[in-house]
Amino acid sequence: MSVPATDTVRGGGPRRRRGRVPPLPLLAPAIVGLAFLVVPLLALLVRAPWADLPEQLTSPEVWQALQLSLVCATLATLVSLVLGVPLAWLLARTEFPGRGVVRALVTLPLVLPPVVGGVALLTALGRNGVVGQYLDQWFGITLPFTTTGVVIAEAFVAMPFLVISVEGTLRAADPRYEEAATTLGASRFTAFRRVTLPLIAPGIAAGSVLAWARALGEFGATITFAGNFPGRTQTMPLAVYLAMQSDPAAAISLSLVLLAVSITVLAGLRDRWMTAS
Repeated sequence: MSVPATDTVRGGGPRRRRGRVPPLPLLAPAIVGLAFLVVPLLALLVRAPWADLPEQLTSPEVWQALQLSLVCATLATLVSLVLGVPLAWLLARTEFPGRGVVRALVTLPLVLPPVVGGVALLTALGRNGVVGQYLDQWFGITLPFTTTGVVIAEAFVAMPFLVISVEGTLRAADPRYEEAATTLGASRFTAFRRVTLPLIAPGIAAGSVLAWARALGEFGATITFAGNFPGRTQTMPLAVYLAMQSDPAAAISLSLVLLAVSITVLAGLRDRWMTAS
């Protein structure tokens, strides 16, 4: 009977080696799955109009859309931080009736079709919406089809990424440090600010990057709630969609920019999310 090969790890304990030759029934679909995910991305590089790329990416329309995308994604991430970190703390550190329901509602935008999210935002914050009608009547505030509407739509779809990341980090952090601070006379908020926040800073940073990347790539909720007006609500994904109608080469060029941003984000998070222990 064969004995599984093992390595010796630091400390003298054995560790099972990973199989060097995977079985064919697993290898074949794994290769097909890899090709399914990678070939479309490689096709962007193959069909990219490299000769015209500098001219297309330096046009005023592209820079306008890129600037708007960066500003709105950053503001949406700040909104997610201000609202999402306390929400994550509430879910991780307190017990209250219906906490499971609240967590499900918080994560719902992750699986909700973005267009449905945009319709929901219009229903709530539009001029005739449940809340929006009072904002319009009492304060003269109109949110749909404005730059602020872009930020709101992006924050709506991006905040769950931050909440999940921060909540997971809070659950992994030892609550005894926070409890010790309170026993020494610190208020719960002071303990959170001086003890808990430094402990969960890596989770907050990772969640912020994920939220920012999700906000940058948002399309469905943005076009539904904020429209597609150049210079005001047209972000990079919307510019890609518009260019695809008349100039596919320009759409590919714009897609390369978003692809480069996505690769940068994944590279920055590689040690936390993608490196096996």
